[in-house]
Amino acid sequence: MTSAADLDQALGFTIPSRHARGRVLRLGPVLDQVLAAHAYPPAVERLLASALVLAALLGSTLKQADGQLTLQAQTEHGVVSLLVADYKDGDLRGYAKFDADRLAEMGPDPSLFGLFGKGYLAITFDQAVTGERYQGIVPLEGQSLADAAEHYFFQSEQIPSVIRIATRHDAGEGCVAAGMLLQHLPEGEVGRERLHVRHDHPEWEHVQVLAETLKPDELTDPALPLTDILWRLFHEEEEVRVTESVALAKGCRCDLTHIRDVIGRFSVDERAEMADEQGVIGVDCAFCSRIFPLALDSFAAR
Repeated sequence: MTSAADLDQALGFTIPSRHARGRVLRLGPVLDQVLAAHAYPPAVERLLASALVLAALLGSTLKQADGQLTLQAQTEHGVVSLLVADYKDGDLRGYAKFDADRLAEMGPDPSLFGLFGKGYLAITFDQAVTGERYQGIVPLEGQSLADAAEHYFFQSEQIPSVIRIATRHDAGEGCVAAGMLLQHLPEGEVGRERLHVRHDHPEWEHVQVLAETLKPDELTDPALPLTDILWRLFHEEEEVRVTESVALAKGCRCDLTHIRDVIGRFSVDERAEMADEQGVIGVDCAFCSRIFPLALDSFAAR
């Protein structure tokens, strides 16, 4: 029986005795809704699903309301030229641009390097309340986006991290993608060394080994509650605390009023060049594949 309550949500957790924190999540219907906007081939579906999971794992750690996390993977000559996923207040959206002909030549299971070649991953945190913005950029190295993200935390944040992401697509059952983020807290208790200075700290090594036993089938099994995953991995510890639950949803933020305002900033002649023979400007949203028609005479009336 499917544990519906554990689909499309992220759980935050801590392991106080080991100074570790993390997130575990599983996407179901939300993933289907995002992917349905485009007829992606399976390899691109898996890639975008992984990016959405990673965006949710990182974005759900934001404490400020209206904060946004954006992932962007890009290369100049890769089969996938652009991959974008972002998170804001539990809402997820994502898009991939790729060369279908070159992808077809690569077989059913291309590597990360095969898809991107020499690319990079940019991770951007926007804090709406304070207006602070922080971006880290790392090479797209390793076997997966999870590997690249681990490298980001090691290089940019100096926080030891384990990231696991898995996807599955059963015929007639839809897509499921899931992930876990586990990190060593950046500071120890009062009077102790800053733990991020040493990546071989024994407290971290113990939970790291446990986390790395997590199997993809466990992560993506919708019949296995997320709390059971945490218990299976860390039941030997004194306590694993679930700190919060975040509901996840498809949330493209395209808005007709905003689009009209942007187009209205162009001159009359520029808008005329954008319009078709019927005098309509069609603005499409790459994320949700919707087209917003704007009549030229609607601007003249403003």
